[in-house]
Amino acid sequence: MILERWGSTPEEQASGVVGDDLCPSARIVATRCITIPAPPEQVFPWLRQMGFGRAGWYSYDWIDNLGRKSATTIKEHWQTLNAGETLPGGVADFEAVIVDPPRALVMRLVQRGAASRRVDFTLAYELRDCPAGTRLVTRMRARIDTPGGKIIEKFLLAPGDGILLRKQLLNVAARASKGN
Repeated sequence: MILERWGSTPEEQASGVVGDDLCPSARIVATRCITIPAPPEQVFPWLRQMGFGRAGWYSYDWIDNLGRKSATTIKEHWQTLNAGETLPGGVADFEAVIVDPPRALVMRLVQRGAASRRVDFTLAYELRDCPAGTRLVTRMRARIDTPGGKIIEKFLLAPGDGILLRKQLLNVAARASKGN
């Protein structure tokens, strides 16, 4: 499906991305990329401040931010996210597993209760230098081991995540290329 590889090259799809090892048995692996005419140091702060109740997700705010507009500027008080901290997601929370400014941010779904060990989801953002500025490479890896999990992965998670992440990448690129 095109949304699982939006903007990425065959080389990027085949290459490793930081955090791939956190969800080794994923049934869905999606690589989406965008080139941003700004250095990684100018792009990373936009990623670091993401989250529900923080800067938002820069996607379709009416879906993933309950109608609240995502930030259009860098906010210093949201630049403190470190590895091991919780990134609020709205419906579900994420753990910031890897925070390596300005090169990588990897988050993993926080599993609680019955979902524990049945749902595995990671989302990695890797910022690579390129002649035009930054190549932002994202990798979503997921596996849902519940009744109907394969159907949920294929028909809900993969396309839904693809639609939202595409919009997110476009908005991050627009914001970062303008500066802070």
